[in-house]
Amino acid sequence: MAQGTTIEPTKLGQLIRKCRQQRKLTLKELCDKAGVSIGYLSQVERGNATPSLGTLAQISHALDLGLDDFVARPKPVDAVSYARQRPTFSISNSGVTYETLSSEFPGHELSSYIMNCPPGFVSETFQHEGEEFIYILSGSIEKTLDGEAFVLREGDSLHYNGMTPHAWKTLGQTPARMMWTGTLVVLQDPVKNWLPGQDGSGK
Repeated sequence: MAQGTTIEPTKLGQLIRKCRQQRKLTLKELCDKAGVSIGYLSQVERGNATPSLGTLAQISHALDLGLDDFVARPKPVDAVSYARQRPTFSISNSGVTYETLSSEFPGHELSSYIMNCPPGFVSETFQHEGEEFIYILSGSIEKTLDGEAFVLREGDSLHYNGMTPHAWKTLGQTPARMMWTGTLVVLQDPVKNWLPGQDGSGK
């Protein structure tokens, strides 16, 4: 596995606050745009809470920034993802590490990662546009969709609409490893999103 990049919660919170203030947004205004609570975002800005990848993506999208403005995520230069050279990153002390599988090219819609999740990990509840597909490579998790829980083990998969409230946790004493693929547009850098008819100039 390639060397990853870890973001400290204090520095991440300071950066989010700085970007919010530069845009002259109140805490409430950013929360309304990002779909998170004022109390939670306040904790994040003070470095007392660590956002998940999905929440960080919602915040960055609300600030009209790409996820890469907060996560030093290397970009593959071609379509091949070699197991021993795969770019990885993590978000502070959540314990979850992400291996980048997908590449970027004009018009791409999918993002894909391998998620390595420690025993005892419990996510927050998410709800967003787009769709998600997960495939369990090893270990087991409990995935909750709109209040209904499903136990997924090695070889199991799940495909769902991101607007369905969803959360998950690692089961047992061993790490869970799963592939995540989705059309979660806020995971894409809006500056580099190319659309037909825009001559590659981006949004």
